[in-house]
Amino acid sequence: MNRERRVLLVVPEGVDDPERVSGGNVYDRRVRDGLAAAGWRVTTSEAADGRAVAAALERVPRAGTVLVDGLVAAWAPDSIAWAAQRARVVVVAHMVTETFPDADPLAVDRERRALGGATRVIATSSWTASELVRRGIVRAERVTVALPGALAGPRARGAAGRLLCVGVVAPHKGQDILLDALGRLSGFDWSCTVAGSRGADGGFADRVAAAAQRFGSRVRLTGVLGDAELGVAYQRSGLLVAPSRAESFGMAIAEARTRGLPVIAAAVGGIPEAVAGGGAVLVTPDDPAALAAALERWMTDPDLRARLRAEAGAARTRTPRWSTTVERIDRILGEP
Repeated sequence: MNRERRVLLVVPEGVDDPERVSGGNVYDRRVRDGLAAAGWRVTTSEAADGRAVAAALERVPRAGTVLVDGLVAAWAPDSIAWAAQRARVVVVAHMVTETFPDADPLAVDRERRALGGATRVIATSSWTASELVRRGIVRAERVTVALPGALAGPRARGAAGRLLCVGVVAPHKGQDILLDALGRLSGFDWSCTVAGSRGADGGFADRVAAAAQRFGSRVRLTGVLGDAELGVAYQRSGLLVAPSRAESFGMAIAEARTRGLPVIAAAVGGIPEAVAGGGAVLVTPDDPAALAAALERWMTDPDLRARLRAEAGAARTRTPRWSTTVERIDRILGEP
C-alpha cells in the first residue's frame, strides 16, 4: 500500500470507552473504521493532553497525512501549526467553542489558533462551517462539510407521551431546561428517558439527577446506553426532545430521523439543518416555557402528531449515512 493511503488519526483518550460516549467520539470511531474499510492504513493515537498531541504529530513523516479531532487539536495549537508546515494536517471541527454560553476565553483562543493553523478543516455541519468562516477562524476555501451519518433502525412505535432525550448530561445539552419544562406538565400523561454519560460535568449532572427525583419513576436517567439498548429506546419512544443551548448538528436527531421519530428541539446552531424536511418543531433556546408549550401541543393535538409522524417517516431515507461521511473525508485526505 502506498504512503498516500496512510493516515495518523489523533483522537481523545478513551475514544472506544463505552462510558465516554459523545458525538465526537462516535464520529471519530465511524470515520476510523470506515477509512480502514476503504483501504487506508489508519494508525490511531489517543491523547490525554497537549503534550501527547505534540508527541503524536512529531511522528508524522514529512508530506504525510494526519487527521486530528478538533478537541485535541485545541490542546496543542502550536504543534498543529508546526506539523502543517511539513505534512497535511486535517482537523475535524465538531463544534465552535465560542458559540457556547460559558465558553472559556483560553479554550476559544486555542481552538482559533489550532483551526487557523491546519491545512484543511472538516466541519460536521454547514452551520459549523459558516460560523468558522463568519467569525474569521478559517477561510472558506479551507473548510469542507462532512455531515455525521446515522445507522438505520426499525421505525419508532412508542406512544406520544414516551419522551426520549439523548446526549451527554452537560449544560450545553440542556437537560435542566427539559426537566423545568416537564415540571409544568404534571397533569399530562408522559414519561421521559434521559440517556447519556454523566461524566462530563459532575456538578451539573448531580443537579439534573436531583431535579429528576421529584418526578419519581416518570423520569429515568439511564446513563450511557449501548448501541442495542439505545436502539430499543428509540424504537419505544414517541418523541425525541433536544433542548440544547448549543449544538453543531445533533447526532441523536439524525438517529431519530432514521427511525421516523418526530423531534422537538431548540432552534440553535445546526439543529435546523438536522431537521430540514420536516418532522420537527423548533422552539426558542433556553426557554422552558416555550418547550413546555410545544410538548403540551404535541400531546394534545392529534393533527400535529399525525403531520410530524408522516414527515419524520418520509425523512428516514434522506438522513445521511456514515458511508457518505467516510467518502467525503476519503476525498479530502486524498487531495494533493
